[in-house]
This record gives sequence, C-alpha cells and structure tokens, in this order.
Amino acid sequence: GDRLVAVVGVSMALTPLLLLGMQRILNGPLRLHAPKSDRPFDTIDAQTPKVLVAGMGRFGQVVARLLTARHVPFVALEHNPDTVEDLRRFGSQLYYGDPTRPELLRAAGADRIKVFVIAVDDPDTNIKTVRLIRRLYPQATVLARARNRQHAWKLMDLGAEPFREVFASSLELSERVLTSLGLGEAVAKDHVKRFRQHDEELLHRQHLVYDDEAKVIQTSRDARADLMNLFEADVKADVDGEPAPTTQDR
Repeated sequence: GDRLVAVVGVSMALTPLLLLGMQRILNGPLRLHAPKSDRPFDTIDAQTPKVLVAGMGRFGQVVARLLTARHVPFVALEHNPDTVEDLRRFGSQLYYGDPTRPELLRAAGADRIKVFVIAVDDPDTNIKTVRLIRRLYPQATVLARARNRQHAWKLMDLGAEPFREVFASSLELSERVLTSLGLGEAVAKDHVKRFRQHDEELLHRQHLVYDDEAKVIQTSRDARADLMNLFEADVKADVDGEPAPTTQDR
C-alpha cells in the first residue's frame, strides 16, 4: 500500500546519494570540472531521467551502455539482485525490483518517463510489463524486446514497437557472408536492406492474420516468392543497366 511505496521511494532516493558520496570519497576533494556545490538542484532537474529500462540482461545492457556513452540519464529496474550490484558502474539509477508492480514503477518516477525500454527476456513477464505500462502511461513510447514473431505480434497488439532480439545481428552476419563470397559491399548492404524491409512488411501483414495458421503459412509462401522475384529482378536490372525495382513497385 502507501507504506510500501513510501519505503521503496525513500530507499530509491537514498541509494544514488550514498553512491555519490562514495564516489566523491574515492575521487578525492579536487575535481576541476565538477558542478558547483551550490547548484545541485539545477543539475538534478536537468538530469531527470526520461528513459526507463526494464531488464538489464545482455539485451538491456547494450541499450544502457549506449545511453551512458551519450550521457543520457535513465532509470533501470532489474529483478536479479546480483546483476544490480554488478552493474552499478553505469552510474545511472539502477534498482532491484519487479517492473510488473505498479507501485515500483511509480516510485521510479515512471510518470515522467517518455520512453520505456522493455528488455525483459521472459516473454510472459515482458508482455505483462508492457500491458501494465500501456494502461498506466498510455502517452509514453514503449520499445520492447521480442523473442520471436509470435511475441512481436502480441506486443504490436498492445501498441508497443517490437525489436526481435536476433534479427539485426543475423542480418549483419548475412551481409558479411555475402561480402566474404565476393559481392561488393554496397550491393550486399542493399540486398540486406531490401530483405529487412521485406521481412518487416511481412511481419505487419501477418500481424493482421496471425491467429489463422493457414493464412500465416500462405503469406510466408507468397512473401518468399515475392522476395525471390525481387532479387531476380535486381540481377536483370544489373545486366540491362536499368534501375532496380523496390518492394513498393511490386
């Protein structure tokens, strides 16, 4: 109840202060570029996190590293206490907690968050977290990790933007395979770009019928034939010296 929220809020507020104190002790009193001690509240206001990362496993850590490198403040929730202790070095607000509990989201300042990154690996917890956030904070942007296409479709049902966890890396490897076989870098990059666009369009088409297995299978077959025809047209265009068609042209 309210008492739990108060306890969580106080503990979350004290943790960064304790860490800041330890950091100052370790770094020493002389810091030429440190903010003036008489302007702490301005600094805090300017650094109010607008991003919340739920789940700090391998997926969430990459997001956190990039945000940290860009000096983008964020607050993170992780259900594994060992992971929380290991990742304190990020310097942002990282807390042990369950993102499916609304009182913890409120204590983390979720009402001020503009972008929620749902990087939880378990699909059920992932979906539950997205559903809760969409209900409590409908105006926020929700970007969510997706285990597979079925998971992605469920996220799309909730109004979240899915990011399939191995899709991008598989495309990068595929591009490297093509260049290793002698294909020019520009051509390989274009083929991968076309494939990605084609597959994302297929994902959205199948989302409309994903509860009908027969239609999903048929759309996959049609899409495979379309993609093969598209690449064959690319080869013909290279031979004839004509512009290659796009997926919108087909």
